[in-house]
Amino acid sequence: MENSENKISAFCIAGTSSGDGKTTVTLALLRALYRRGLAPQPFKCGPDYIDPSFHNIASKKRSRNLDCWMMGKQEVKTSFASAVQNAGSALVEGVMGLFDGANPVSLTGSTAETAALLEIPVILVVNCRGMAGSIAAIVKGYSEYCHDIKVIGVIANQTGSDAHAEILREALKASGMPPLLGCLPRNEKWKLPERHLGLLPFTENSKSEAWFDELADAAEKYIDIDQIMEISKITRPSVPVRKCPSISGRLAIADDEAFHFYYEDNLDILRANGIELVKFSPLHDTALPAEIGGIYIGGGFPEVFAEQLEKNSDMRQAVKEFASGGGIVYAECGGYMYLSSSIRDNGREYEMCDLIPAKIRMGEKLRSLGYREVRSLSDTFLGPSGTLIRGHEFHWSAEEFDNKPQALWLASDANKKAPAYECGYHNGNICASYIHLHWASCPEAAANFAEAIIKQYPIGRK
Repeated sequence: MENSENKISAFCIAGTSSGDGKTTVTLALLRALYRRGLAPQPFKCGPDYIDPSFHNIASKKRSRNLDCWMMGKQEVKTSFASAVQNAGSALVEGVMGLFDGANPVSLTGSTAETAALLEIPVILVVNCRGMAGSIAAIVKGYSEYCHDIKVIGVIANQTGSDAHAEILREALKASGMPPLLGCLPRNEKWKLPERHLGLLPFTENSKSEAWFDELADAAEKYIDIDQIMEISKITRPSVPVRKCPSISGRLAIADDEAFHFYYEDNLDILRANGIELVKFSPLHDTALPAEIGGIYIGGGFPEVFAEQLEKNSDMRQAVKEFASGGGIVYAECGGYMYLSSSIRDNGREYEMCDLIPAKIRMGEKLRSLGYREVRSLSDTFLGPSGTLIRGHEFHWSAEEFDNKPQALWLASDANKKAPAYECGYHNGNICASYIHLHWASCPEAAANFAEAIIKQYPIGRK
């Protein structure tokens, strides 16, 4: 008889498309499971930073991104296995539609690829507003399209009444489809505002504990959580024991309303290389943390807080002096914008750190979106010329350089169909670009980054 302690309820919340309610359903279940004492570990398929920030609040655990294209399949399995060791349950929120990924003719980068790799069952969320028997046709297509995944049930979103939910239940049962496990009725209070192609970040759209609890109340009332827990049990994956390294260097990491886009696994990889991460706020602090060898400024929305960033001249000067003194500086997307000379938005120009000789111009349309594989164009603290790393790019702004700089990367898209292009900025101890990298695609780059930080300001080494 198999040991029940070696089992964990783990499942994937997938959708038919973006905007079908995956995140609302996910948050409702995460908070309900948390209140039941089932310690849910959340995950998000794909490169999205914003949905995980809501997961963190709903579950009281740090959500992790799972992306087979950026991380590689083995690293996805390792990340999942490591994170569920101390969890009572696991919930993976999908990205876009179940079969949408990096390539339209394969499952690469899709929710389906991740669910199949991890061998976890799928619960399909369907927006059923104005729908009756058609739900059976939709579910039949999604549940039979790929035999590598198993759809164990359906959650109907945007239902109009109990009678509506019962019609949907009967349609699925009559067609021999996976059962209706529950629904969420229409409720404007549960709607999450959006910006660009995703949700408004939690830091700008903070929901109260009462809002999350109201979602959990709805999940308890309308969704058969007990059945989900029972039919989604899998064997808890094992992981090798890893020795915790001693701290050898300290890295200041920007973390506030303006800058908060970081993959949790990226931070863990740096910690595994002996780096202590010390948070600071470019918005609110006036000085950098002490005894640091480097600064890491991730993505976010600096344009929204440009006036506040400009007013905090003490921090801008501190960052500039740190870099001028040889300190290691790495920045991505929003951080790249912060290091520029200025950001222009809505007719106003705001001074930034002036470490990169470029002006940032906000646009009214999307400039770049998609997976990227980058090759370094010269030797940097991330590795020798030719170092290959994978990541993701998404921005509405563009940079205008005074003179052509030393580009950091030669970038290409996931399918290598568009021409490769030079991008980013490299000048000695400064590396920055619009591209969000995932260290799992090149652990050596993270190790080199850590070594440069330690060399700049060693701690505990003789």
